[in-house]
Amino acid sequence: MPDEFYQWMKQLQEIDFVLVELTLYLDTHPEDYDSIKQFNEFAEKGMRLRQKIEKKYGPLMQYGQSYSGYPWNWDDPPWPWQM
Repeated sequence: MPDEFYQWMKQLQEIDFVLVELTLYLDTHPEDYDSIKQFNEFAEKGMRLRQKIEKKYGPLMQYGQSYSGYPWNWDDPPWPWQM
């Protein structure tokens, strides 16, 4: 895979980390408007990046969470443990 793919995946991992941390924080501070706003901004950013990655490199998630290209491309490398 090209370097671009790995750079985008790193960005996605960073976004997901922020979302996990904000989720934990918001579990104990559910009325923190600024944190909710930040969560929603990162969620949108993550969705846009996932769509960009999937459009160019194929699906990231299974069970109807991502569309498949033709032919069925779930067996295309790299596998998660290869990154």
